[in-house]
Amino acid sequence: MSDILEYKCPCCGGAITFDATAQKMKCPYCDSEFDPQAFIKKDERLKDEAPDEFNWDKNAGQEWDDGETENMSVFVCKSCGGEIVGDQNTAATECPYCGNPVVFSGRLSGMLKPDYVIPFAHTKDSAKATLKSYVNSKKFAPSTFKSENKLEEIKGIYVPFWLFDSTSDAAVSFEATTVRTWSDSKYNYTETSFFDVFREGSMSFANIPVDGSSQMPDDLMESIEPFDFGGAVDFQTAYLAGYLADKYDVGVEESIERANNRVKTSSEEVLRGTIDYPYHSVITRSSSVQISNGKAKYALYPVWILSTKYKDQNYLFAMNGQTGKFVGNVPLDGKKVFALAAGLTVGLGIIVYLIMSFLGLL
Repeated sequence: MSDILEYKCPCCGGAITFDATAQKMKCPYCDSEFDPQAFIKKDERLKDEAPDEFNWDKNAGQEWDDGETENMSVFVCKSCGGEIVGDQNTAATECPYCGNPVVFSGRLSGMLKPDYVIPFAHTKDSAKATLKSYVNSKKFAPSTFKSENKLEEIKGIYVPFWLFDSTSDAAVSFEATTVRTWSDSKYNYTETSFFDVFREGSMSFANIPVDGSSQMPDDLMESIEPFDFGGAVDFQTAYLAGYLADKYDVGVEESIERANNRVKTSSEEVLRGTIDYPYHSVITRSSSVQISNGKAKYALYPVWILSTKYKDQNYLFAMNGQTGKFVGNVPLDGKKVFALAAGLTVGLGIIVYLIMSFLGLL
């Protein structure tokens, strides 16, 4: 019993076969023809393509020294389950994630000591002022949101991050196309040419961040990146004074998959950037990424969390405490959006009318 080898047409996805008359691979559905050698070379390369391999040294963080945690307490939110760390001067407070009261739980235990910390460079007043200008810059936000939106809570919080360093050896196969169009007195023609493009190379990555808090939305944290690790210092408890610190609940082992995905995606993007021929499209078809010298570190990054309330609904904003980058969602005013759409429709109609008048079609 023998296996039947099936090739797919890059144009329409149909099964293609070898045409003995044309001596080419031919698609019976769209009549596209291909050089058989192109498929043979691609098969040989894919046959030798190694599976992805990700190897990490997972020893991140340190053990606390004797007496270092004596003045540090844990507060637990009974609503969302978030755990935050504060110093001995932290009074009754509110959860920076959901705004509900948090209660004292006990002394800090069962958490690794961070390797590094990036100290806050922006103040609470700076965060407040940035929120105001950010909201006012949103043209489609309701006017009442700008005037009635009430700042419920603002907290400076150190968010736990696992940082990954690695060397990546990547090999990526791309499918690229060029499109040529022309016409004659009867027809318009379109010719699409397909190319098999291969790239491989080695690259290094440093301090790939993955936040270690399940309470902190991943998209929110990725939106306020990047942090400048050049501003990081060896961790000292003194940097926590006056701020909160989120107690990580996503360990380094659980964070590795996200780090792998970021390395793989970035490796593909770097190699794609080396394709300088003016193709009209470039699509990744397959890739092999081998990670070596992988190492993890544990750091605390500074974030201002701002919780506002408008019409009994909470809105969460975040500001990078080092760079000042600000992100968050605001509600849309349906009337403003409709007015814009209506204006664009009327404007387009006027333009079409003027063009038709100029051409004498009216």
